Amino acid sequence: MADFSELVLKNVNEKGEIDTQDLAKLENIDHQKLVGAVKSLQSLGNIIKVDQKQSKRLKLTEEGISVAEKGSHEACVYNSIPAEGIRQADIMKTVPNAKVGFSKAMSAGWIQVDKKAEGGPKVFKKVDSIEDKVEKCMKEIQSLKLDNITDAQIAEFKKRKLISEEKVTSYIVSKGDDFTLNVSKPEVDLTAEMIASGSWKTKTFKPYNFEALGVPPQSGYLHPLLKVRTQFRQIFLEMGFTEMPTNNFIESSFWNFDALFQPQKHPARDAHDTFFVSDPKSASGFPMEYLERVKKVHSEGGYGSQGYKCEWNIEEAEKNILRTHTTAVSARMLYKLAQQKPFKPAKYFAIDRVFRNETLDSTHLAEFHQIEGLVADRNLTLGDLMGTINEFFQKLGMTKLRFKPAYNPYTEPSMEIFSYHEGLQKWVEIGNSGVFRPEMLLPMGLPEDVSVIAWGLSTERPTMIKYKYNNIRDLVGPKVDLQMVYDNPICRLDKH
Repeated sequence: MADFSELVLKNVNEKGEIDTQDLAKLENIDHQKLVGAVKSLQSLGNIIKVDQKQSKRLKLTEEGISVAEKGSHEACVYNSIPAEGIRQADIMKTVPNAKVGFSKAMSAGWIQVDKKAEGGPKVFKKVDSIEDKVEKCMKEIQSLKLDNITDAQIAEFKKRKLISEEKVTSYIVSKGDDFTLNVSKPEVDLTAEMIASGSWKTKTFKPYNFEALGVPPQSGYLHPLLKVRTQFRQIFLEMGFTEMPTNNFIESSFWNFDALFQPQKHPARDAHDTFFVSDPKSASGFPMEYLERVKKVHSEGGYGSQGYKCEWNIEEAEKNILRTHTTAVSARMLYKLAQQKPFKPAKYFAIDRVFRNETLDSTHLAEFHQIEGLVADRNLTLGDLMGTINEFFQKLGMTKLRFKPAYNPYTEPSMEIFSYHEGLQKWVEIGNSGVFRPEMLLPMGLPEDVSVIAWGLSTERPTMIKYKYNNIRDLVGPKVDLQMVYDNPICRLDKH
């Protein structure tokens, strides 16, 4: 780099001003090496002045390079024709780019066609010799000799995609206020050897920049899902909800299904929909009095319900699974709430991972995050549920809501929640909701006049909308781009 710096300074001293592109061409050296030398000289102070210059330059495309080496397409067609002529079909088969070349050779008057010849149209040379001006122009452009190239030719070559324009950045270098031919790089470190020998006295040191930022320490980064989860959690806390413990990914079928009044013959309990755990295969330690009440309401009915009128097996309830919804956590918390006397109203929420045996595609994973909120109080109605949901989603910036009747085994009535998506210009489903059935609540020991309203949605869908992802596998899984995690900004939901 020192040699190139000396070359720059020498030419600036002799000429007063230089263009780095011209100097690189004159000295037949790589332009980028000269640019590096100029940048290095700039770092030393006001030795040189530098102005950036933008220009355009013609360059040959791959096809243009081929023409410069082998001749134009029309010349190749002309040269392939013997004295006795050749069938047009044979030219099209054997000569590269024959279609273009044939057209151009005909336009130039180099060839003629006998369409009545035996065996099909036959091509003959019309002139004894040709001058391949296209090949000549390609060679001149390749060597940057453009004096003889007209604007019309340039337009024609661009149309034929033989040449293209590229932006060229060069630098105009002139003398600075402290210009000198003898430059030495200032020292950046004061070493023990300099102090011991005293050589520091004759050294030039680079001024210390007290405004410079230090090297940022390495730290962790929040995944976009965690950023959105944090925002949802804050909204629940603002509304006075208490977070439920969700640290048990492995759950028994009893709490995941039976306690929620979901029948043992339900399709969701099949291996095609649920991940069953082989070790440990079964759970134990259930509250037996409560279990018996659950068994009775399933098999015989009770609490004003006729139940499912089918056999209920403890072995089925003991099976361990990867929980399919955080509603299993809600069941545990509601049972615990029912044991507290006297009853106290409560508002709970949970945000955590759940697992389902789904077929993977751009919008489905075998594991995802579920957001769930519930309110337990006396004499709650469907109007309370809709009002709470409206308040919750307004804090997310979603003000256009619709509700559609739906079916859930453990809620009655049940509603799907839809919001108008301004980007998609249509209504999209964003969650599910309902009032927990008496067959689920009364066996727990909750008072008869206590109702529980609840709603839930996934974390992935709003995250995909917020960060503009079309494929959920770009957000979660082994192919996630870690740079995406580092670069994504903090989540800001449009809260009101």
